[in-house]
Amino acid sequence: MSDSPRTSVGIDFGGTFVKLGVCRGGDLLETDEPIPTADFNGPAALIGEMAARVAKLQQKYPDICAIGVGVPGLVDFEHGFVHILTNVPGWKHVPLKAILGERTGLPVVVENDANAMAWAEFRYGAGRGLQNVVALTMGTGIGGGLVLNGKMYRGTGCAAGEIGQMSIDCDGKAGHYGNLGALEKYTGNKEIAEHAVQRYAEAHITKTLEECTPKKIAEAAKAGDDIARQVWDEVADWLGTAISSIAWLLNPDAFVIGGGVAQAGDLIFDPLKRKVQSMLSTVVWERLQILPAKYSNEAGIIGNAALAADAV
Repeated sequence: MSDSPRTSVGIDFGGTFVKLGVCRGGDLLETDEPIPTADFNGPAALIGEMAARVAKLQQKYPDICAIGVGVPGLVDFEHGFVHILTNVPGWKHVPLKAILGERTGLPVVVENDANAMAWAEFRYGAGRGLQNVVALTMGTGIGGGLVLNGKMYRGTGCAAGEIGQMSIDCDGKAGHYGNLGALEKYTGNKEIAEHAVQRYAEAHITKTLEECTPKKIAEAAKAGDDIARQVWDEVADWLGTAISSIAWLLNPDAFVIGGGVAQAGDLIFDPLKRKVQSMLSTVVWERLQILPAKYSNEAGIIGNAALAADAV
């Protein structure tokens, strides 16, 4: 892995759009128009459009050396094989690395999207200069990525880092896989909104889910709403329980937290740090950092481009 900047393409594959960009080091040089996934019937047509977009970018950046693609699902990193994309019809058992590589003539890396975010933060973001970084991205679900001893840790089946599936309550809510107390069943965007609606109802105040998004709850808390502050304290308790367990297991340099929930700033980070400190020994806590992510919507493009450039 070299720090000399190389030019590469990052592709961030979402359920609605595929976003492409050209990066050099941690700098995003240019983005292309997003590709709507619904406009293409099946993987072959969509991969063909990706290849065409890359070819167009190559005309302006002939030094592009590789392509990195991040997908929201389970992948076989070694073979660049997508097992399944639950939000995009037809994407099941797709050899994405082989097809896109053949179409473009470039080396291709295929990665889980949360791992790509983790690599962006480790290489060029909040975790730059550290060796052991745990990244969380908090949105509809909770994704995670592990960088240990300066390397991405993927696990035996390339499924490591699924922090959202960790249990914070052995008798709690059922997760997608039958795992009780799964973190994302408490701290996903929808779950936070549902919890806020419940807390307001207990105070005889009627609120809709649309009025209780994390963004609006943060605005209310900053305006002095005690119920909204209580919600953020409870979210910090849940998240802190998971982070403390990971800290005992891995003893990392830092947790880097991104996604919509992180935009609440001190409302989440202050009680979160207090919670985590209360559950750790001084040996584990004294050198631990809990940091907001540097990158926002561009994390996927930058992380995938960096993974690709670092692999060649």
